[in-house]
Amino acid sequence: MTVARHLSLAVPLLAVLAAARLERDRDARAAALLAFVAGAVGIAALDEAARRTGWYTFAPVRGAYRGLPVDLWIGWAALWGPLPVLLRRVLPLPLALGLLLWLDAVAMPALHPLVRLGPHWLVGEAAGLLAVALPAQLLGRWCADRRHLAARALLQVGLFAALLLWFVPTLAFELGDGSWAGLTGLPASRLLLVGQVVLLVATPALAAVREFAVRGGGTPYPWDPPRRLVTTGPYAYLANPMQLGGVALVLLTAAATGSLALAGAGATAVAFAAAVAGPHEEHDLAGRYPEGWRAYRRRVRDWWPRWRPYVSGPPAVLWLDADCGPCAAVWRFLARRHPVGLVLRPASAYDGVLRRAEYAGGDGHRERGVAAVARALEHVHLGWALAGWTLRLPGVAWLAQLVTDAMIAPPRPAGVRRAGQAGTRKVRAAAVGAGEAEAGRAGRRGEGCPTPSSASWTAPSPRSASTASPGSRPVPSPPPPG
Repeated sequence: MTVARHLSLAVPLLAVLAAARLERDRDARAAALLAFVAGAVGIAALDEAARRTGWYTFAPVRGAYRGLPVDLWIGWAALWGPLPVLLRRVLPLPLALGLLLWLDAVAMPALHPLVRLGPHWLVGEAAGLLAVALPAQLLGRWCADRRHLAARALLQVGLFAALLLWFVPTLAFELGDGSWAGLTGLPASRLLLVGQVVLLVATPALAAVREFAVRGGGTPYPWDPPRRLVTTGPYAYLANPMQLGGVALVLLTAAATGSLALAGAGATAVAFAAAVAGPHEEHDLAGRYPEGWRAYRRRVRDWWPRWRPYVSGPPAVLWLDADCGPCAAVWRFLARRHPVGLVLRPASAYDGVLRRAEYAGGDGHRERGVAAVARALEHVHLGWALAGWTLRLPGVAWLAQLVTDAMIAPPRPAGVRRAGQAGTRKVRAAAVGAGEAEAGRAGRRGEGCPTPSSASWTAPSPRSASTASPGSRPVPSPPPPG
């Protein structure tokens, strides 16, 4: 049994080292490391499920984590994670999964009595390949080849959530104090409340991940970073929103489970971020974005957020239909709070037909509908920014837009100005008159945004705002309607 354990560790690690010599790309090696972490966490979770279902168990041996021999665990994670990623150019994903299935089907019975198979162990094997090996391979391969940005960012969020909310606490309970009983023993109503608090604490971090993907073209993984300096969203208030969110979640879990060991892990994470990760990030970003990074860091702190956002570059623009009651209310709400780096413009100034509120950032990023208003809230202050980030969570944004379209302001065309298609003054005047008459009728009926509306105010198009020099001052918004 000792020889089997040594071979289970040595053979996969030697294979990984040999494959790493063939794959010289630094990003691919880093992606293989990420696949290894995903495989290790997934196999630990699979072992928990296997014990409960009777798929397989392991003989009691020294050097085990919750009954799983550590050497076998590491070797297994190496096979399911980095090895196929490093060989991805010659080993397509279906072939890799087929070889892993064949290898496990041969090796697991041969490892008896170290591995004790149940009658349905092949079901567990299939479940492991689909739930652990496949996601680890997709994550590693997509990160190595920089493909499917949204999907690989989502997989990273899933992996980091499993690390912070399950693996690290379970490891702390195993080596120190505390247990899940502090949470599992709560009534359903309190568990729901804890879940809501967890979501609230995690919201800035989730918004920061999305900001990395949609505004920066990258992910939270240090070797798969954004391609542009991201200073919007949560980063307009705090330099380390993901790190702060992760530490807060660990400390919240420690308080709920009564684990001093887990609280110590949270404090260790803060020390590591300040002493190791922080200087490395500072050096890397200062080298890639010398001017922008220094200006940003002079105004934005690591662990203590600003109350009002930091904004650089051209101002963002929010288009709203001034003839729509709810839209006009949003206009007045924002104008009274003097948003930073945001210009409010009427739909009549939009270059085309506007069916919902639209937001255009200084970098060209666009959002529509409820998401556009949520983006605008980021320009007010930290409290309203948190509300905006919550509104833009997956599922929440869809539901909020559905309710808005059905009950508050249905999408209707507004803004008829087109470049090169202005028409005569008489036609514009007729359009304005028709729009005002329709607005009056809609107001009396309680309908949403009318169609069409127009005005003679001619603000610059969003393209001119996007190409303004970073030092230009924001153009003041026109006075709010009403």
